Amino acid sequence: MQNLLRQQSVHIRANYTGVTRLCCRRPFVRRRASVHVAVDVEPQTLQYGKELENAKAAVRLASKLCQIVQRQLSAEERADKKDDSPVTVADYGAQAVVAWVLQWADPASRLSMVAEEDSAELRQPEGRPMLERITQLINSVFAEAKVGVILAPEDVLKLIDLGGSQGGPTGRHWVLDPIDGTRGFVGMRQYAVCLGMLQDGEVVLGVLGCPNLPQGPVGEQDGQEGAAQRAGGSDVGCLFSAHRNHGAYAAPLWDEHADPVRIQVKDLSNPREARFMESVESRHSSHSTTAAMARELGVVLPPLRMDSQVKYGLLSRGCASIFMRFPPPTYKEKIWDHAAGFVIVEEAGGRVTDAGGARLDFSRGRFLQLDRGIIAAPPALHQQLLRAAAKVAVAPLPSEQ
Repeated sequence: MQNLLRQQSVHIRANYTGVTRLCCRRPFVRRRASVHVAVDVEPQTLQYGKELENAKAAVRLASKLCQIVQRQLSAEERADKKDDSPVTVADYGAQAVVAWVLQWADPASRLSMVAEEDSAELRQPEGRPMLERITQLINSVFAEAKVGVILAPEDVLKLIDLGGSQGGPTGRHWVLDPIDGTRGFVGMRQYAVCLGMLQDGEVVLGVLGCPNLPQGPVGEQDGQEGAAQRAGGSDVGCLFSAHRNHGAYAAPLWDEHADPVRIQVKDLSNPREARFMESVESRHSSHSTTAAMARELGVVLPPLRMDSQVKYGLLSRGCASIFMRFPPPTYKEKIWDHAAGFVIVEEAGGRVTDAGGARLDFSRGRFLQLDRGIIAAPPALHQQLLRAAAKVAVAPLPSEQ
């Protein structure tokens, strides 16, 4: 497979010219102008510019596969993991696609990727039909993208298992959640393809592909069932990206020729003007705790409930001002559930810490060590949220289910 990867070419492009500011009051779709102004970052000055281009290409390709699957998802194309979370052909397929692009980009070295899925279930006899379907999907997406490669089922298994890295504080590790928000994906709501890059324990790149997310204003209906049915228009589908020390950007997911637009958090200090976001399902985060936090802080607007790291993207472009997550005390947060969104929010001017105020540490392997939960917000509101967190006890989850 190494020789095959060396022979292929993926059209990858990242353009940081023609940068403007983005708020959530209007769509960010903007065609290339004849004259570019306000050039913030030239591609050649980016330390990890090539890696960012590869990551964006990988996420776009994986997002296309996910969109195809969501539109035709059947009960036979999903299974349940030991933690009772669903996994679909798209989870496996997206992971294989991302692994292929990243491995192709640097075929001389072995890819180190910390990812959610492994191929154990697919290697069982009963998993063969799903494996065949995954392989068919990948090859159809490759054909549409004119990649010029055909994978066999055994290739797909090997690619999926490239995600078995343990990460750590040294070296380079890609961090992938092939579908963050799998329940939202199955429920025809929001989800995201999330890819980050660690360099010596620090998240230096992040890319989020959000196929069902509007490029303009977002409301409650966009987090509910039916978001998938509204996808497909030119104003739906967002690609968020960030390079450490060079800002956060957004672009239309399906238009690789559109200029990326600089985004920033909405730096509010008055809680009465702030809207907070939380997970759709209370099994993922205590709605009682986030409601108590909102009351303590003085937030009056109703919550915006969204699946997945879409919430980090919305916070980064100013569509909401607070994201809170308080999982069960026994739950261990995985780094792939936050790495990409973390760097995007920080580069957009926000702060992301645990409830005790400690910045998230991605250098300790596949799991985060947290004090109670995660709080993300603009700096002024973040300080107020930490004070509120010191007064609010985390409510148990079982009563909410």
